[in-house]
Amino acid sequence: MSTSLLGPADVRQLAERLGVRPTKTLGQNFVVDANTVRRIARLAEVGAGDLVTEIGPGLGSLTLALLETGADVVAVEIDPKLAAELPATIAARCSPDVAARFSIVESDALLVQAEQLVVGGRTPDALVANLPYNVAVPVLLTLLERIPTLRSGLVMVQAEVADRLAAGPGDKEYGVPSVKAAWYADVRRAGAVSRQVFWPVPNVESGLVQFTARPAPVSSVPKEAVFACVDAAFAQRRKTLRQALAGWAGSPDAAETALRKAGIDPRTRGERLTVQEFAELAAARA
Repeated sequence: MSTSLLGPADVRQLAERLGVRPTKTLGQNFVVDANTVRRIARLAEVGAGDLVTEIGPGLGSLTLALLETGADVVAVEIDPKLAAELPATIAARCSPDVAARFSIVESDALLVQAEQLVVGGRTPDALVANLPYNVAVPVLLTLLERIPTLRSGLVMVQAEVADRLAAGPGDKEYGVPSVKAAWYADVRRAGAVSRQVFWPVPNVESGLVQFTARPAPVSSVPKEAVFACVDAAFAQRRKTLRQALAGWAGSPDAAETALRKAGIDPRTRGERLTVQEFAELAAARA
């Protein structure tokens, strides 16, 4: 035996034995389709030599598919019952050499630190996960910040969130998540996922988002200063940046001065700026 993936009956039997009912509080919707998790693992382009971190592995459907690729997997699970059971599931459905490539950390993904994810002296270079939809954006941004070794990833999120993360300047979905994700990586849509592959079936559509890490924009001010500018620019989307950034800069006139210094028309709206332009604007105000 190498790896045996979970099917719908397996997932339900595991959940029943553990007394687990998926909860909205933890954003739990378990994938029950083997073809879907294999597709995610394939699109993530991970394999032997990669260390993948998976957030919210649940009962292990995607975990098994990732191990099947030959990658090492360190999973982060907030639910104590699921965290305790997953190693046994892996051991029962994988050969010993495959199971040896798995480790788990019981933690909230928003609190986990890079040093907790060290395996064999290194931190993860890929993130692949079915992210809890209610905290998908903060989890993704937190991990991109805390694990600088991440070079790529593929995450499943609510379709609407996927659109926002992958949007570019001028797109109607472009906003705070788009800009902040772009600080760390090139982000793009990588397909849709049918709601029928989940248990329970969610009320929303799902989408895949792929990212490739790249150097942060050049800026003379820290990321926090740039992100404060981004937050202010999108707090009042219909206003020009001269007006939207008045509070951030101290007054409309001060905002205009910073905008002109950065080479940006004060009549522009935030949804037109690239992350590099936000970085230059934040520096112009400093």
